[in-house]
Amino acid sequence: QVRLVESGGGLVQAGGSLRLSCVASGSIFSINAMGWYRQTPGKQRELVATITSSGSTNYADSVKGRFTISRDNAKNTVYLQMNSLKSEDTAVYYCNAGVRLITGWDHDYWGQGTQVTVSS
Repeated sequence: QVRLVESGGGLVQAGGSLRLSCVASGSIFSINAMGWYRQTPGKQRELVATITSSGSTNYADSVKGRFTISRDNAKNTVYLQMNSLKSEDTAVYYCNAGVRLITGWDHDYWGQGTQVTVSS
C-alpha cells in the first residue's frame, strides 16, 4: 500500500505565503504525475497544480504566477509554494499521486488533506 502525508497548512494573512509538502511512502516502484487539489464546503474538488515525473507543470488559471509546484523524486515528495495568498485560496488542500506499485499495478492515491485558511 501507499500513503501520502501532507504538511504545511495553517492560518495566514492575505498576501502571505505558505509551503505545502506531501511525502509518499509504501510499496512504490515509481511515481508518475503528482499534484495538488483543493476543496471548499459544498464545492467539487478542483485542480490547483500538477507536475510530471520529468518536471512538466500545469496550473489552474486562478493560481498562475502565485503558486509554484515542485518535486523531489529521490524523496517521493511534492511541494506547493503559495505566495500572495488570497481569501479565496482558503480550502482543504489534497495531494495526489499516480503510483506504479512494486507489483506492477498502477493506482491513484490521495492524502488526507491539509487546511489552508487565508484571513483578509
